[in-house]
Amino acid sequence: MYYQNHIMNLSRESGLDTIDERPGAASGAQTAHRMDSLDSHDSISSEPTQCTMLYSRQGTTETIEEVEAEQEEEAGSTVPEPREAKEYEAAGYDVGAMGAEEASLTPEEELTQFSTLDGDVEAPPSYSKAVSFEHLSFGSQDDSAGKNHMAVSPDDSRTDKLGSSILPPLTHELTASELLLNKMFHDDELEESEKFYVGQPRFLLLFYAMYNTLVARSEMVCYFVIILNHMVSASMITLLLPILIFLWAMLSVPRPSRRFWMMAIVYTEVAIVVKYFFQFGFFPWNKNAEVNKDKPYHPPNIIGVEKKEGYVLYDLIQLLALFFHRSILKCHGLWDEDDMMESGMDKEESDDELSLGHGRRDSSDSLKSINLAASVESVHVTFPEQQTAVRRKRSSSNSEPSQRSSFSSNRSQRGSTSTRNSSQKGSSVLSIKQKSKRELYMEKLQEHLIKAKAFTIKKTLQIYVPIKQFFYNLIHPDYSAVTDVYVLMFLADTVDFIIIVFGFWAFGKHSAAADITSSLSEDQVPGPFLVMVLIQFGTMVVDRALYLRKTVLGKVIFQVILVFGIHFWMFFILPGVTERKFSQNLVAQLWYFVKCVYFGLSAYQIRCGYPTRVLGNFLTKSYNYVNLFLFQGFRLVPFLTELRAVMDWVWTDTTLSLSSWICVEDIYAHIFILKCWRESEKRYPQPRGQKKKKVVKYGMGGMIIVLLICIVWFPLLFMSLIKSVAGVINQPLDVSVTITLGGYQPIFTMSAQQSQLKVMDQQNFNKFIQAFSRDTGAMQFLENYEKEDITVAELEGNSNSLWTISPPSKQKMIHELLDPNSSFSVVFSWSIQRNLSLGAKSEIATDKLSFPLKNITRKNIAKMIAGNSTEGSKTPVTIEKIYPYYVKAPSDSNSKPIKQLLSENNFMDITIILSRDNTTKYNSEWWVLNLTGNRIYNPNSQALELVVFNDKVSPPSLGFLAGYGIMGLYASVVLVIGKFVREFFSGISHSIMFEELPNVDRILKLCTDIFLVRETGELELEEDLYAKLIFLYRSPETMIKWTREKTN
Repeated sequence: MYYQNHIMNLSRESGLDTIDERPGAASGAQTAHRMDSLDSHDSISSEPTQCTMLYSRQGTTETIEEVEAEQEEEAGSTVPEPREAKEYEAAGYDVGAMGAEEASLTPEEELTQFSTLDGDVEAPPSYSKAVSFEHLSFGSQDDSAGKNHMAVSPDDSRTDKLGSSILPPLTHELTASELLLNKMFHDDELEESEKFYVGQPRFLLLFYAMYNTLVARSEMVCYFVIILNHMVSASMITLLLPILIFLWAMLSVPRPSRRFWMMAIVYTEVAIVVKYFFQFGFFPWNKNAEVNKDKPYHPPNIIGVEKKEGYVLYDLIQLLALFFHRSILKCHGLWDEDDMMESGMDKEESDDELSLGHGRRDSSDSLKSINLAASVESVHVTFPEQQTAVRRKRSSSNSEPSQRSSFSSNRSQRGSTSTRNSSQKGSSVLSIKQKSKRELYMEKLQEHLIKAKAFTIKKTLQIYVPIKQFFYNLIHPDYSAVTDVYVLMFLADTVDFIIIVFGFWAFGKHSAAADITSSLSEDQVPGPFLVMVLIQFGTMVVDRALYLRKTVLGKVIFQVILVFGIHFWMFFILPGVTERKFSQNLVAQLWYFVKCVYFGLSAYQIRCGYPTRVLGNFLTKSYNYVNLFLFQGFRLVPFLTELRAVMDWVWTDTTLSLSSWICVEDIYAHIFILKCWRESEKRYPQPRGQKKKKVVKYGMGGMIIVLLICIVWFPLLFMSLIKSVAGVINQPLDVSVTITLGGYQPIFTMSAQQSQLKVMDQQNFNKFIQAFSRDTGAMQFLENYEKEDITVAELEGNSNSLWTISPPSKQKMIHELLDPNSSFSVVFSWSIQRNLSLGAKSEIATDKLSFPLKNITRKNIAKMIAGNSTEGSKTPVTIEKIYPYYVKAPSDSNSKPIKQLLSENNFMDITIILSRDNTTKYNSEWWVLNLTGNRIYNPNSQALELVVFNDKVSPPSLGFLAGYGIMGLYASVVLVIGKFVREFFSGISHSIMFEELPNVDRILKLCTDIFLVRETGELELEEDLYAKLIFLYRSPETMIKWTREKTN
């Protein structure tokens, strides 16, 4: 480690200012020499291994000469000219010593000496320019015995590679890590350490890598923990740090200052103490903590001092992360760099305080002053101009003599003022005594008010000026590492947009169980959903406009507005709208976290600056299958390509019209797709005269064949599989039966529900199948149903309603029944109610049947209604073949009887009887019905039985397709897809000229040239290149010449 210690000693910070303060030390002290001023440079460079030359650089306005120019000057003359010697002497260098030094060097020594002044004078901070070398020594001129020499020799095993491409050229700057990686320095301990590290287990190496990643990204870890703490707490106490992260820390160049980290640490400690203090039970709001813990606008919940379990858990984790980051900064020497950066500013501020009220010093920095005129004294508040920290430091060091002279002049002024005041003291005593106490108090009060005003303005400026300086340096940087993260910001906004669409219920009131599809199907647009979508889409449009205009000022303003607006909306307004705390809203937390990622990317874009040129789409940067398919998918999104083209035309300086702009964009997209296909043909070439492989033919062709067949037969396959495979059983909820005679009052009304609706069990189902085993039509029908699809409804024989017919209507009904010339019929109707949410098209399926009555039946019914004879009124009347025992309940509203299961397509018989209650004075009447024949359940009871076959319904997710039916699917899906497929297979001959281009590089370069000249402001050249592009597409012969393959 010998050479490392010497490098650390040479890299200590010192400047030329220290040398300037000792002008007399030039003659008696050692002389500092540039390493590149060697007479033996030519001889050294001619050796197989060249000598390394180290150049010290100072980050001031001193001009650093190029290596080649210095070599030419040194080769031309060893001793400097008299005029040059005077310049060296004026700069504090001993010319004679330099000449003697250089004359004493010989090519055989192959040494480069570097001498520094002892004591306070050290080597300035520098970067080293290094090439391969054999020996390098550092020592002083006085040390002739060779003390304190550092000799570095390269690895002998790598001498054959020193002149290879592994090492950089002479003018390349190497860091210490690059020197070690290039094996410029040979050290056994480093090699042993590397071997030991490589030999460790993989799990341990993974742990080392994860720890190193954590150390390298400790700043991001702190940001993440702070944001996570705020997401969980969602209070005003934790709100400050996330806002400062996005508006201060992430915008700081090159990294957040120590002041920010100290503020974050102290603020976190204070927050922990405050939260701990408010956990005591004697506070009034802690007595009913369980009642108020879910109220979003409860003051302790808003402030963040409510009593709860684990109240400081995330704060402690946040404090631990901050201390970890602080230790990392201290290990790398980055914790105290603010003190060195602001030392010059402290000097200026102290001198300004000394000169307060008496004027101000003359300095190389021009300072602005604000004169606050007062009756007693004049107060000057000063603040520096907007300059960089480096220049401010240099100006403060250079202007030290002027500061001292200004300080001495201020002291002399104070002395003369005190003398003048003492001389006038005797004469002023009498005038003071003549004043009243009220006047004296008023003068003192006025004096104190003026001082308070001056103090307030000064403190305000001390806060305002650094903030203004911070944002000014951010908008007008001296140097900017231009980057482009707009794509990542757009993706973050897109993710937020998707979260809003699929989780919009989290941003509204009483809509936790709502569904966006059901709301839109009812032609209702939820208010919170509309507001969030419009705001999100509007921010995406504004962000695109700022990106195209490349305005950092607008981006900073937009960032400030968004940060304050989003935090105010999410943590103060949204909890009131949703009536639940932000910490209990998972979708809102996810949306906020993605928005924080966007804020971080936006701050990084502001800090680095917008790119100077925006050329093409980000998906067109490389030519492969991934970019090709992503770009084509991007173009398939409705209105996205058109909206992007119009926005780019609006916010980009161009001479093209909108139609011409879209024409160029379409040509560029088409050429990019052709370029991707040509590159794929180069990667996977097809030899000439060789037939296509079977893998390609059956892979591509077979897939297309299967796809076309599936499209043609899709409706039939879909409708058959959706019910048999993915169908949902829809059991009836209510079965009702109504019988009416001749259009008069219904004689029978009965319904079956719940326990009266029985699903057929396996034993009865087997008997049922066995009964129809010889009927081919019945078995074909029963193949589509299982036992779960059959429901048996047991209907009570007694009507559930009285027969309340008026006497005139009854007499008329009897007359019609006895008249053989009039037509009289019985109407049998039924209704089946299902669960509509399972996917049925209609909730109720109904149907009715009408049957004419025979004359004998009509006479018996008339006798029963008249009630003249006791025997006729008590004898049941049989109505033949009117009862449909088996009915079908499809998904629509049309229920039909199943004639395949009825013997000889005949319905079953029923018996009716009119019962009278003569015990009461009201003389109530009701009808009693009974089903004749075999029944599945309770064959001996007096009741009706109806067997319902329920069709399976499609799932709700596929109901939009199943609702069209087979013919609807053919008309709406198959024909439309067939039209697009026909356009793909036809009309190819008309596009051969533009599709079959062997080489599109020249056209692609012409398009990118149009983008480039547009970005550089060469608008006339843009018009010329666009005219050239249009002429190229109008001239087939020119297009052939431009798209030929390049030949050697």
